[in-house]
Amino acid sequence: MNTDNQNLKSSAILAHILKNEAAGSRLREGDVVEAIFIKREPKAAYFDLGRFGTGMVFGAEFLNAKEAIKDLEPGDKLSAKIVDLDGERGYTELSLAEAGKQKLWQKVQDLQEAGEIVKMKISGANAGGLLGMLEDLRAFLPISQLSSDRYASLGEISDRQKVIDELKKLVGEEVSVKIINVNARNNKLIVSERETMSANIKELLAQYQIGQVVDGIVSGLADFGIFVRFADNPQIEGLVHISEIDHRIIDSPKEVVKLNEAIKIKIIDIREGRVFLSLKALKEDPWEKNIGQYSSGAEVKGKVYKFNPFGATIDLEGGLQGMIHISEFGGLDEMKKQLELGKSYDFIIDAIKSEEKRITLKFKK
Repeated sequence: MNTDNQNLKSSAILAHILKNEAAGSRLREGDVVEAIFIKREPKAAYFDLGRFGTGMVFGAEFLNAKEAIKDLEPGDKLSAKIVDLDGERGYTELSLAEAGKQKLWQKVQDLQEAGEIVKMKISGANAGGLLGMLEDLRAFLPISQLSSDRYASLGEISDRQKVIDELKKLVGEEVSVKIINVNARNNKLIVSERETMSANIKELLAQYQIGQVVDGIVSGLADFGIFVRFADNPQIEGLVHISEIDHRIIDSPKEVVKLNEAIKIKIIDIREGRVFLSLKALKEDPWEKNIGQYSSGAEVKGKVYKFNPFGATIDLEGGLQGMIHISEFGGLDEMKKQLELGKSYDFIIDAIKSEEKRITLKFKK
């Protein structure tokens, strides 16, 4: 046995010892590691894996990687994928067939860690977001990670196919993104357009405090709330969740505000480069102002605001709302026969639960 083969055998034995001793090691099958070329044989190639011993490429993997191996010189470094920690003759079995691709995965990992902003060309779209190529790897830009402008405009569209059609209009465009998730093992590369703004936005938001009231312009309407740009800093756009629009339950933000309307909003939270706002916080709470005029057993007039699976929401005077349970009618169809949306009826207050801000009603027959 020649000296080279003796050294390789010793290295393989040492690799076993190291792998058994390195309880804290993170090396696992599927991991991508740096491999240093040692030598090539007719049917195998050997690589130094540092403290993990020696790796070997052989069999079908050797044939598939011939082009990647043929010009290697001892000491050359490349990326290799762990196929089997206890492979042929005790060596760690490696795959180089996608060595170039593994380098790309390492590159995007480095870009993520550095927080770099990169360009991605949009190549396709589906209901979940946009598809593109980044460093010759397929990347995905979820709808939730679009810029707030795009996200707000899509939020106004309820039809799924229309959302896809709008997204398809972006195919061919180049967008600036940040990499937010890299998983080479699962071929998953997730990017964000929204995050490209976060560093600058964080600096701008440092000027503001929770509880501060600011002037804003309604920049987008969605089922879940209102997007508002700060009048003095248009780069900042915050969200007023639908639960923070009014003290009463509302079905749509469009009932309260219009696009491009100037409004005052209160900052209720600032975190991770995002600002959360409230309209409700600037309105007098009708429960504090008007609940005194109501009492259990009293007759009241109310307008049917909306139906739900459990009953109906009724608008009462003074900005309050009551709920009537479906059991009052025996079923949804029966309720809709006796109540009509937008019409007023006489009700009796069954109970008032101030701590829950809840009024339950009965139908006056």
